[in-house]
Amino acid sequence: MRYVVFNQKGGVGKSTITCNLAAISAQQGLRTLVVDLDVQGNSTRYLLGEREDDNEGVAGFFEQSLKFTMRPKATTDFIVESPWDNLHVMPSSPALDELHGKLESRHKIYKLREAVLEVEDDYDAVYIDTPPALNFYTRSALIAAQGVLIPFDCDDFSRRALYTLLENVQEIQSDHNRDLQVGGIIVNQFQPRANLPQRLVQELIDEGLPVLQPYLSASVRIKESHELARPMIHLDPRHKLTQEFMALYGTLD
Repeated sequence: MRYVVFNQKGGVGKSTITCNLAAISAQQGLRTLVVDLDVQGNSTRYLLGEREDDNEGVAGFFEQSLKFTMRPKATTDFIVESPWDNLHVMPSSPALDELHGKLESRHKIYKLREAVLEVEDDYDAVYIDTPPALNFYTRSALIAAQGVLIPFDCDDFSRRALYTLLENVQEIQSDHNRDLQVGGIIVNQFQPRANLPQRLVQELIDEGLPVLQPYLSASVRIKESHELARPMIHLDPRHKLTQEFMALYGTLD
């Protein structure tokens, strides 16, 4: 299965959700790939830490698509191993910013889909992290994926933005990717004792939107997980948030 974790709003936990679901997938024995399309590279640092690697990553892959070469590199040449068994990463790079305009003007929007299809025999699951904008990279990811996971931060701005996001997903589905489905809305940083989060989430459910359970709790432990570059399943398998991630993973098709 190929999932894209997508929200046009920043700070909603896209990288955290991407990496923790992917780490659980790999821990379950599935060969798993994370593609980091966000120039900030949060997923890359979360899974690889500060270790240096001369791999060109996703920027190198896209740059190659802009020029003709007699012996192009295979997609696997842009992928690196993480410290965790079965978990590989196509890392991000600041060069993605420079490439954006060129890729868009040269209509390379289907190249990522070609890449993930090229390696589909090597991986059982692919998770794609995206920047907080509807741009070339997020469109490429939506075209390449089969399921969309939408992180939801429990505030009114996020709720209002959600409907525009769903319209954008529907447009990509209609024009470019008939196989694309909304896998669900993931409620992140949920505070069950606060009235606003409960009310907003209930409104989404009442409107028939696919809200997944369990909701992910707010926890300082996740910040430690980021700092140590250890997904929760490897940092603290018995923690409540880890168990929520595992239960959430179990709801995915």
